[in-house]
Amino acid sequence: MKGAPMNRPFRIMTTFALLGALAQPVAADQTDHIAFDVVLKGIKAGELVIDGKIQGNRYGVRGVMQTTGLAGAIKKIRYDASADGTFSRGRFSPRSTAVSAQRGNSRSKNAVIYNAGVPSSVIHEPPRTPRSSDVDPAKQGGTIDPLTALYAVLRDVDRDEACKLKVTMFDGTKRSQVALSSPQAAGDGVVCSGEYRRLAGFSDKDMAEKTRFPFTLTYAPTPDGQRLQVVEISTDTILGKGRLKRR
Repeated sequence: MKGAPMNRPFRIMTTFALLGALAQPVAADQTDHIAFDVVLKGIKAGELVIDGKIQGNRYGVRGVMQTTGLAGAIKKIRYDASADGTFSRGRFSPRSTAVSAQRGNSRSKNAVIYNAGVPSSVIHEPPRTPRSSDVDPAKQGGTIDPLTALYAVLRDVDRDEACKLKVTMFDGTKRSQVALSSPQAAGDGVVCSGEYRRLAGFSDKDMAEKTRFPFTLTYAPTPDGQRLQVVEISTDTILGKGRLKRR
């Protein structure tokens, strides 16, 4: 039939394309409830709670970090944050993020809107006077917000994903990085080496004080034994030995 010689290669290529698509692993949806105590010098000083969900190629996450106990009585500090965006091949790309902060009697809000992976709008309430150290949002393509980074670090993962993470963050004014590496078996779990690093946008005082914060992250099997979950992060902070300990 007229046209058949041209249609046959097209049908063959289409068939291979469909087979290739079917052969690709389908990312499983997941829902995480993550709750940690923040311990400084052996004393509980706060708590971190994150609820995240990955569904198809979308993700959404909400988090609260606040001081508790004696630390909370001395100074009330609380951060409420949310973020959403796309998730593909193990990579998060935020669409929007918002943070409300309370430090004593001081309150503030900031929000970042992304366009094609680049921060396109940064809003501060109350309005903030720009500083010479601030990084340019337009040059922060490929970065993620701190809450999304926390979710990427703390969410449940398959064993072969453990300790394989390196992300660069932008919080509206500053650029930083967190990386996990060097997985080591520890019983049924895995221990990673980690590092948080200040990159740009910080004050001269902050950069002179310290730029790298190494930490150790420990995974243990989830209750069903199918995946791994973070159970502890330990590090030396400016305030002394600190730990995040899963409840």
